[in-house]
Amino acid sequence: MPESGQVDRSATASGAASASTATAVDNAPVLDKTFKPSWVFAMALGSAIGWGAFILPFDWMTDGGLAGTLLGFLIGGFAILVVAFSYGFVVRALPVTGGGVAFALASLGRIHAFIAGWALTLGYAGIVALNASAITLVFRVTLPDLFMRIKLYEVAGWDIYLPEVLIASLFIVVFGYLNFRGASISGRFQFYAVVLIIVSVAIIFVSMLVYYFNNDVTMAPSFPTDTSPLAAIAVIVAFAPWAYVGFDSVPQLAGEFNFSPRKALGLLIWGVSIATLIYMTMMIATSIAVADGHSNYEDDAWPPAAAIADVMGPVGLLLMVIAVSAGVLTGLNGFYTATSRVLFTMGKARMLPGKVAHIHEKHNTPVIAIIVTALLCLISPWFGRAALNWVVDMTSVGITIAYFYACYCAYKIARDGQLTAVNLEVGRNATQKWISLAGCILSLGFMALLLVPGSPGILSTESFYALFVWLILGLGFFWMRSKVYLSQDEDELKKVVLQ
Repeated sequence: MPESGQVDRSATASGAASASTATAVDNAPVLDKTFKPSWVFAMALGSAIGWGAFILPFDWMTDGGLAGTLLGFLIGGFAILVVAFSYGFVVRALPVTGGGVAFALASLGRIHAFIAGWALTLGYAGIVALNASAITLVFRVTLPDLFMRIKLYEVAGWDIYLPEVLIASLFIVVFGYLNFRGASISGRFQFYAVVLIIVSVAIIFVSMLVYYFNNDVTMAPSFPTDTSPLAAIAVIVAFAPWAYVGFDSVPQLAGEFNFSPRKALGLLIWGVSIATLIYMTMMIATSIAVADGHSNYEDDAWPPAAAIADVMGPVGLLLMVIAVSAGVLTGLNGFYTATSRVLFTMGKARMLPGKVAHIHEKHNTPVIAIIVTALLCLISPWFGRAALNWVVDMTSVGITIAYFYACYCAYKIARDGQLTAVNLEVGRNATQKWISLAGCILSLGFMALLLVPGSPGILSTESFYALFVWLILGLGFFWMRSKVYLSQDEDELKKVVLQ
């Protein structure tokens, strides 16, 4: 039997350890709960609808045709809704900041949490950079004489002009400052910009329908003549994981909701559903405007806008510029916010240096995480849009990884009715279990579309090289942080991230 002194020392040590853990948890940085439902909806929709809805419909006419594209988006939108149901379910259970990292930690452990964080950081930051470059495209089309001058060099066939580098960098800095000043500012901006998108798209769509019913419009074939209908639909379905990236920014903000997390599912469903409608309505509008004159617009810098302007006049071009500008800026703002929250959570978990989780005293924003996001993105304007597209295509793999972790976490909670990592008891849910299992399978299917040779969505060779570099960087960074990250107390880690 141990001496009483030994027992006392043991108890004292245990108490000290408990006190240390409690202090660490109590001192963990926490963001204010300021995000309203309307702002969260705008984050989901605005991030999912970027420049693609307004620039790519002409390309979809070639790849999928009108019918193939509409069916492809219906199928792809439904598949993303399955994933969204899992996000909504798991957010109810774990309404915490940096949700993707938290979901992986809670269901599969700390190594998977790092993988999720690394995947989301590069995925989101890459799309911030892409949206910044899309802003320069708008200027390139509308004011070419002003912005296509002072050529610096060429990367992968894309000319790099100094004014475009400066304007992209300026927008990255401005939106970094916007996020730094507070969630309420970025939330309000997101909401008003999304309203602009919806109004602009509605006016364009109704105008094109009126034009169609009042004129003898000869439409192009429903499917490409040189492609089977099934293959045409598959090409668009393969685009779905990329098209809807951004709706999943909502779980990254869950710790800042000023409303019940039960509402998250409805906001996600509305976000994905309206995004699908916008993609489909812009496809219909472009198809009506182009009709059977596809060859007339092949050499145009922005075919959908040119075709719609030919029908609606300058008002059509103005509405397209408003819509694409708002789409790009909401993507820039939404992904900026999501990236900084993932980095903030990784800093709290000590996957990154703890300073990354520092909160500004006045604005209560993750200032260091926002600065890191800005620095990552400021590299991109110097490499041009062609090279950036390789990186963004590669980051689709990272996003699908995050989809899988969220669906698996939801599946585990629904199957077991509990989550031992946070002493969570919610009761079994057979329906959600099967929905989440389907989400896991769809996530793996999305990944297969990107990685399996012969797939309609297979990554380019350059994107595979970028993916390899990304994996090596991740392994190297994990090795550098592994001693600190893996040695910390399990309970403390989970409390800091999951509560």
